[in-house]
Amino acid sequence: MKLLTWNIQWGRGVDGRVDLDRIVAHARRFADFDVLCLQEVSAAYPELPGCDGSDQFAAIAKRLPAFVAIDGVATDTPHPQSGRRRFGNMVLSRLPVGPVFRHLLPWPADPDSMSMQRVAVEATVQAEFGPVRVITTHLEYYSVRQRRAQVDRLRALHAEAVEQAQCTRPGGAQDGPFHHVPRAASAVLCGDFNCGPTSEERQRLMAPIDGGTPRFIDAWEIMYPRREHEPTLGVHDHEQWPEPLSFDTVYVSADVAPRVKAMEIDASSDASDHQPVMVEIR
Repeated sequence: MKLLTWNIQWGRGVDGRVDLDRIVAHARRFADFDVLCLQEVSAAYPELPGCDGSDQFAAIAKRLPAFVAIDGVATDTPHPQSGRRRFGNMVLSRLPVGPVFRHLLPWPADPDSMSMQRVAVEATVQAEFGPVRVITTHLEYYSVRQRRAQVDRLRALHAEAVEQAQCTRPGGAQDGPFHHVPRAASAVLCGDFNCGPTSEERQRLMAPIDGGTPRFIDAWEIMYPRREHEPTLGVHDHEQWPEPLSFDTVYVSADVAPRVKAMEIDASSDASDHQPVMVEIR
């Protein structure tokens, strides 16, 4: 399974132009991905630089017709003029998809910081080696308090999912929404975490979890244990980011760690302010 994660900045490249065709082309050039996880997908936000306000969730799904497209809306608000506007993440999979969950993450009040609602999108996909939960998220940038709360919720959601995966509850196809559809225990968590490799939040995310739940491990450290994390943000866009940063990565549950065989960052793409990140699990 090749998984690619990318904060696409609503398709806005370093040249200021929003181009979803370019996003898909650069992703395909980088990897023949089975699962594509995207952050910062917009709909009805013409205020965003370069954006025409169109529904990017639908537009991206249309460009990848062989994939199951799962939208994960974090911000869903009325537009000041008319209609509604949405902002969030997507998971697209050409592997069979089982249950899907959209987890709104904690948003504790922080009057000193700009912030927005955040979401983690979870889909159990059927890889050749077995079912695995793919979770993509985009944590708060401005508020450390909120980001810490979101990390704790991700850990709690992982523990809950592992417990559910080990529980066969009653419910057949004839029981409608009570139908028991298995949820994978193994997990891949990816996205833009808005905190660097040495941050307290990152260390907290990877800390042991009570109850025997396999902890999260950074796939970069599995593949390159003696190398610093390469930058994933501000590689080409020096106007927004004077210093390159490493915010985007892939974590795997400890039971998946032996299956991680490759991890790469596409440093060449300038289709967003972030770089695409790919991990191969087999």
